[in-house]
Amino acid sequence: PERLRFDFNFSRKLTPEEIKKIEEWVNDKIKKDLIVNREEMTLNEALKSGAQAEFGTKYPERVSIYTIYDKKDNQKFVSREFCTGPHVKKTSELGKFKIIKEESSASGIRRIKAVLE
Repeated sequence: PERLRFDFNFSRKLTPEEIKKIEEWVNDKIKKDLIVNREEMTLNEALKSGAQAEFGTKYPERVSIYTIYDKKDNQKFVSREFCTGPHVKKTSELGKFKIIKEESSASGIRRIKAVLE
C-alpha cells in the first residue's frame, strides 16, 4: 500500500473517535471522485493562495501546489497543499485511507501516518 504522512497544528493527541471521523471524511472525499489540480507558482504566490505548507520545511522559489476542488463549486477547494510526492488526477484513484499512527511531531504539531489500500 501507498504510505503518507501529514503534519498539522493541534495541541493534543487525537481521540480514537476523532481518528475515525477523519478517516470517514477523507474516504468520503475519495469516493466523490474529486478533481486534483497541480499548479506551479512562486513560493510567495503559493503562500498567498492559502496553500498549506509542512511545518519547518524549506521550499524552493518555485513550488508545486495540489488543489482538490469541491465538485459543486470549482472555485471552492477542499484542500490546497504544498507537495513533492506522486499524485493522481482524481481522488477516486487513491483507494481506502486508513490512519496507522498519530504522534507528536514538534511542540503544537501532530503527525498522522496513513496508508492507502
